[in-house]
Amino acid sequence: MKKNDILIIAEVGQNHQGDLNLAREYIKVFSSEGADVIKFQNRDIKYLFSKDAYDQPYTNRNAFGDTYGVHREALEFSPDELRILRDDCHHHGVKFMCTPFDEPSVQILSELNVDYIKIASFDLGNLPLINNIGKIGVPVFISIGGGQYDQIESSVQTLREHSVDVTVLHCVSEYPCQIDHLGLSNLKVLVEKLPDCTIGLSDHFNGTLSGPIAYLEGARVFEKHVTMNRSWKGTDHSFALERDGFRRFVRDIKRVPLMFKQKPTEDLGNEYVFSKLGKSIVAKDDIVKGSKLSLSNISGKVFRETIVPIRMCNQFIGQRINKDLKKGQPINFDDIC
Repeated sequence: MKKNDILIIAEVGQNHQGDLNLAREYIKVFSSEGADVIKFQNRDIKYLFSKDAYDQPYTNRNAFGDTYGVHREALEFSPDELRILRDDCHHHGVKFMCTPFDEPSVQILSELNVDYIKIASFDLGNLPLINNIGKIGVPVFISIGGGQYDQIESSVQTLREHSVDVTVLHCVSEYPCQIDHLGLSNLKVLVEKLPDCTIGLSDHFNGTLSGPIAYLEGARVFEKHVTMNRSWKGTDHSFALERDGFRRFVRDIKRVPLMFKQKPTEDLGNEYVFSKLGKSIVAKDDIVKGSKLSLSNISGKVFRETIVPIRMCNQFIGQRINKDLKKGQPINFDDIC
């Protein structure tokens, strides 16, 4: 990334409900609403979870299976399905990003030739996994939710040993994150401490304001969870942005740098509204030749065409008039000594 480029990531995660066609629809919809990257996740469930954790009964209202392992399996895609999603991303002009949660998943992503890899906050400081990810050689984004600075530093250094581009994402590991826990001031700290990294925001806030504020604090990458419907079953839907919310999130972030551009000096005062309604300097009352112009004997009036704008009256105050003027008569530079 160039220094001031903006990159917007639409984090689908597993809000696709394990449905490949729905996942493909996410790519189509959110690429059209301004995402630069569409992000998914990948896990080898039986490798990642112990047998006890896999077989644990799961009665949560968001469950897709009777045990936690079966629930998680229902939400995973095969390598062939991930390849379809990658190709769909490229077809719609966006990059494909995926988060591997274990070593087998890292291997799958390596074989897929993904554009970007994301390291979840869960694996900040997981140097063996991070080292394997670095070997793939693609740009890496890492969330730092719940992490200490030494863990951030060691993770970044491990990636740097593989000469990959690293983006560090400020993150608060709360789902959703309350507004008074966002901690966006940490972005400036990261910018200062990690000058060789791009800094961004991985955002679990349920609104859009965090994006523009984060830009002002130095973020240039913005990851936001997305959903087709906030009421769907699943833990991430309630704080994710639907289509229109994401569109506004992207729009408002990209508006921020434009707001700091100065209007060309030569255009100031030449706006159409001034030619239509701008006041010209006039004599407030009859003024006799030789009189000094003052705050009490000049005023402003709108003509079909501006003569001398009233805003320039500072150049006339204290000057003497070289002819008699009638009340309401325009005053020009030729009329002063």
